Amino acid sequence: MDVRDETAHAPALTLDEKIALGAGATFWTTHAAPGIRALTLTDGPSGLRDPGELGDHLGIARSRPATCFPAAGTLAASWDVDLVAEVGAAIGTEAIDQNVDVVLGPGVNMKRNPLCGRNFEYYSEDPLLSGKLAAAWIRGVQSTGTGTSLKHFALNNQETKRMTIDVRVDDRALHEYYLPAFEIAVREGDPTTVMTAYNRVEGVYCSENRRLVTEILRERWGFEGVVVTDWGAMNDRVAAYAAGVDLEMPGNGGASDAPVRAAVAAGRLPESILDASVERLRVLATRTADRVRHPSPDLYDRNHALAHRAATESGVLLKNDNALLPLRPGTPVALIGALAEQPRYQGTGSSHVQPTRLVGLRAGVADYTEVTYAAGYRIADEPDNGLLAEAVALAETAPTVIVCVGLTEIYESEGFDREHMRIPTNQIALLEALAHLADRIVLVVVGGSAMEMPWESSASAILHMQLAGQAGGSAAAALLFGAANPSGKLTESYPFHYRDVVNSGTFGTDPAQAVYLESMYCGYRYFDSAEHPVRYPFGFGLSYTSFDYSDLRVTAHGEHTFDVRVTVTNTGDRDGAEVVQLYLAPRTGGVHRPAQELRAFTKIRLAAGESQEATLRLDQRSFAHFDPAVQDWVVEAGTYEVRVAASSRDVRLTTRLDVTGAEPRRVPVSDWYHRPSGAPTPADFATVHAPFPRLLAPRRGTFDLDSTILDMKDSSLACRILYRFVERAVAQRAGLPIDYGNVRFKMLIYSSADLPIRTMARMSAGMMSPRLARFFVDSANGRTVRGLWSLLRGGPA
Repeated sequence: MDVRDETAHAPALTLDEKIALGAGATFWTTHAAPGIRALTLTDGPSGLRDPGELGDHLGIARSRPATCFPAAGTLAASWDVDLVAEVGAAIGTEAIDQNVDVVLGPGVNMKRNPLCGRNFEYYSEDPLLSGKLAAAWIRGVQSTGTGTSLKHFALNNQETKRMTIDVRVDDRALHEYYLPAFEIAVREGDPTTVMTAYNRVEGVYCSENRRLVTEILRERWGFEGVVVTDWGAMNDRVAAYAAGVDLEMPGNGGASDAPVRAAVAAGRLPESILDASVERLRVLATRTADRVRHPSPDLYDRNHALAHRAATESGVLLKNDNALLPLRPGTPVALIGALAEQPRYQGTGSSHVQPTRLVGLRAGVADYTEVTYAAGYRIADEPDNGLLAEAVALAETAPTVIVCVGLTEIYESEGFDREHMRIPTNQIALLEALAHLADRIVLVVVGGSAMEMPWESSASAILHMQLAGQAGGSAAAALLFGAANPSGKLTESYPFHYRDVVNSGTFGTDPAQAVYLESMYCGYRYFDSAEHPVRYPFGFGLSYTSFDYSDLRVTAHGEHTFDVRVTVTNTGDRDGAEVVQLYLAPRTGGVHRPAQELRAFTKIRLAAGESQEATLRLDQRSFAHFDPAVQDWVVEAGTYEVRVAASSRDVRLTTRLDVTGAEPRRVPVSDWYHRPSGAPTPADFATVHAPFPRLLAPRRGTFDLDSTILDMKDSSLACRILYRFVERAVAQRAGLPIDYGNVRFKMLIYSSADLPIRTMARMSAGMMSPRLARFFVDSANGRTVRGLWSLLRGGPA
């Protein structure tokens, strides 16, 4: 179908119809209009989460069963763009089966800090890897005719105060580190929609940020699709239209229509802007209209098999002393760890999927051998000496011991950030008690984020499965017993200690602003530039075989385009796969740059003894940096070192290229950015970022409609009562007690009570009027009488 033919004869709409189209009809659907059908949108980065008619964007309600694939951060460890596209196509097919038009994913926010509670939902600390995988996922989903929503645009790198935080970042870091994943996904994936983030960037909410939405996304990158807000991220709909946003979600019963109508009538908002948004929505509706549902009795069985393969390809072997792995099938093992029986296989929040089936580690291992099991610890982080003693006694009698440890649900979730990088203390106690048996112990580690591993010496082998989805248990067992060969590689650095992280002293500590003092130096970009040791480097992962790199050759194709070829040989006795990584290290002596950056990668599969040539492409952007003075990409002339590597710290072959370009120049910035070490200071940052107003933490006398009940609850009796009401409402709706030790309740209360009160009113289905919201603000500011008088009189909100 030619979309242009369809839209050329579309009926004209009234102004009210145009305005109505710009906001959702329900929590998950858009409005219909003459010639434009209603659309259904729902979550799904790691599997479809269709709650039906329920207004649930945080995983409260039980959704329709769907295949739960590995979380994005886990799937990324496969480094396999074809596999990621397959997973996307499978999710798109299930969307057709469940009548969903747009799947809300993928998320490509950078893993700026390992404590971000939602890191499991993001691919990597590297923008190139994130962008390439996101583009593959988008192509896969959209190959079925189902739409996607690239998110969260942009700089949504923490959960703490995510609804209101103001992010300050220098222009080079913005363009070289935080935006490239979005750009690659847009240019190479062509998503049907892009979702704006909750936060502010340089003082402006993302949904009102014309520079981000129009100047960069639409004009510079050529995005022609629909821009939709995250659920509840709308602040000022008129300003959002002017910025280039098309659709407010969810629906609010028309509460935001009147200001738009008034702005058009007054000439402050040209109706042509609405016309452009309507046209983009019409195209989206048309693009997703021709999908045909083909009922397949084995659809979910086939997708479960794909989930197993995806998890197998994503498992990362971190340690294998004395070739303890793979185990021989039939060898009796002791299996210890409550997480082996109660699997942690996905993250908590809007990405939560109701799986079609679930295979835990205990069931997976039982397919290969006889298993004797002991829990060893409680899922809740409480000591239990009885469980500990039982586990130690079992381990001491077993020739091989598999111990499952990692992050439990309460440790990481959407809605709040982690408090530290440690696993639960009762699990650490178990590992310490078993340390004398290290030569027979295999650890299976689960969890969606990097963690401290001082207990590494407690085992001879470590298999990291992260959050491996509904088939994670069978995948782990296949890797443990040699039915598959590990080929996953880490997509983020694992430091020895959290204090080693460059922004550990400032992350999440300011409730008003997040100032990215470190610029682009996150993850391996910092560790490698500072020559700081890490426990496991970016790109690291072992195999049951070994690979040799040889015969590095470079072929030029024009001024700034090169093909880098290398021969990789499987020198072991098992078939396997290797991820070949290409890093570029500038030697121009000009502007500050990280010591090296990933510029290409490929995954190749080799039979035992086989050799294969890998080809990796460098282009103009591989060499360029962003120049804020000209607002464009610039290549500095000089020497660049090409590094072909098995990880960021395992460089196998190098060569140098002399590249033409602009004369290198040393921009006057703090020396920290040329030689990063330790933490940068605000004075350092002032050399790369213009002065900006510092925001203070909200306090009595300064609260406004952007403030949250969590901010205001201690400032007035009325706000404390409202907070208690929200607590009870959240608990009642979720069927939970008011328990901050329960991950679902904790996630829900922070996501609800930390909403700006203006957003709470918009999403309350009429329970809280704008005037009532204003009353709570007045009350928190110590003006309860005035607020009450205004509320009773019905004055302006």
